[in-house]
Amino acid sequence: MTMLDLQEKFNAFFHNRWLVFVCAMWVQSCAGIGYLFGSISPVIKSTMGYNQRQVALLGVAKDLGDSIGFIAGSLCEVFPIWGLMLIGVVQNFVGYGVVWLVVTQKLPSLPLWVLCLCIFVGTNGETYFNTGALVSCVQNFPKNRGPIVGILKGFAGLSGAILTQIYTMLNAPDASALVFMVAVGPSMVVIALMFIVRPVGGHKQNRPSDNSSFLFTFSLCLVLAAYLLGVLLLQDLVDLSQALVTFLTVVLIIIILFPVLIPIVLVFFSGPVAVAVAAPSEEAFLLGPRKQDGEEEVILSEVEDEKPEEVDTLPAAERHKRIAHLQAQLFQAAAEGAVRVKKRKPRRGEDFTLRQALVKADFWLIFVSLVLASGSGLTIIDNMGQMCESLGYDDTSIFVSMVSIWNFLGRVGGGYISESIVSKYAFPRPVSMAIFQVLMAVGLIYYALAWPAAIYIVSILTGLGYGAHWAIVPAAASELFGLKSFGALYNFLTLSSSIGTLLFNEVIASGIYDHYADLQSGLKQQRSLAAMAAGLALGEDESLSCSGSICYSLTCAILAGLCLIAVVLSLILVHRTKRVYANLYGTSQG
Repeated sequence: MTMLDLQEKFNAFFHNRWLVFVCAMWVQSCAGIGYLFGSISPVIKSTMGYNQRQVALLGVAKDLGDSIGFIAGSLCEVFPIWGLMLIGVVQNFVGYGVVWLVVTQKLPSLPLWVLCLCIFVGTNGETYFNTGALVSCVQNFPKNRGPIVGILKGFAGLSGAILTQIYTMLNAPDASALVFMVAVGPSMVVIALMFIVRPVGGHKQNRPSDNSSFLFTFSLCLVLAAYLLGVLLLQDLVDLSQALVTFLTVVLIIIILFPVLIPIVLVFFSGPVAVAVAAPSEEAFLLGPRKQDGEEEVILSEVEDEKPEEVDTLPAAERHKRIAHLQAQLFQAAAEGAVRVKKRKPRRGEDFTLRQALVKADFWLIFVSLVLASGSGLTIIDNMGQMCESLGYDDTSIFVSMVSIWNFLGRVGGGYISESIVSKYAFPRPVSMAIFQVLMAVGLIYYALAWPAAIYIVSILTGLGYGAHWAIVPAAASELFGLKSFGALYNFLTLSSSIGTLLFNEVIASGIYDHYADLQSGLKQQRSLAAMAAGLALGEDESLSCSGSICYSLTCAILAGLCLIAVVLSLILVHRTKRVYANLYGTSQG
């Protein structure tokens, strides 16, 4: 191989869409920093002397930063991908960097609202990472959007567990080092990769081996989740030496780096130019229709009036062909003045704008169901560190990481199960949302009853249920309201988690926790007075905290009831959308 051939190979490697995808996976593996709030909130609480209600406000700021992504979505059309990610790096570094300086007392104590702002800014940086990675890969893999989004969002869900394991390997002397790693780690990774993650005309790089590459990647994701779960359980059950922890973390990093073999093999070890270039007509389909400025698609309302009833029972391809023919005839009649052309409002399954969707009951059924169920799940995730401390666990990061792992499996499993339901049975996708909401309710009730291993059950089922929502809802929204304004619709729906956790964390969880903490504090004061009367020495003054399952049992019971209400709303949506899914997927059965 000559130097010129080698240079061409490296150029092809740098422009290979699989390299972009793998680097996007690495970006996502450190982009879910919001999931680490349960691990860093205890050190913020103890250092600043906050009560649980104040910590809950920090959690709400984090959730708002994680949910407000429309700014990143808008800037994506103006800035290059590397510029978008650089904005995220600055926000992440500055936001969590200030929090670290305050926690380590290198800066004087700041008001609560300033820390809320810092956490909001720092967490909002990950929306720029997510947007850059997803936009680049969806454009590069227009025929494989489902697997691409599922895998990338799955890595975002795993990022909390990955960063926690790396932090464990570093064996930092104090918990504040985790805040430092959150500020610096993602920034370093994204700066190293931001010039690689970009659109590279991937729609022209289709290969017959793509299915095998996706299967390999998906298998690695499951191996990664299983390995992380095994490592976390091992660390929880056995006192491991630091050398063994370091070895386990190195193996984890190797598994994460392993997918880079795909572009290496495709570029350096595959046959010459085994690329299937899309035909012009197919390329136009993949990239979407090109419309002139000011041009709008006209849908004739008369089509609904003129088409025969049997058209709706035809296979999808034949039905679209008959409707297109009828619409062409109506256009011709309109040109001759025989009919008056008018636009009609979109129906389920057609393209909606955000304004049009906001007046539809189906959209609000999805939104309110998300507020209740996803908000409940995020409330538990945000309070996981406090829940573990109240039960007497010293290392809360293990359970926070477990939630991240089950969150990942929920996203993968939710997408797979919902896709199987709609493709095999033509049943509405929201039924799978109802299934996972029932699982969340079961886990919350289990904890509320203080049964054995309750913290394990609630972390598993909450992680699964919360993650599944964000694999199911985007697909359902695109099916019911189209893809024309999908970005605006999706970003609006993501606000549901923040609204839910604002209500449930501040009003329910924190209020109940502080109530029982006050009761226990009163009992401690009585015991202290009795000890003073008896001439016994007193221990050091402790901050206001609650101990025992009672701290969150009532909260979990209330959240379980809210999840069951969400189930009812999801089933109402299932009933309302049966015909839409029958039209979309009914012909694929059998």
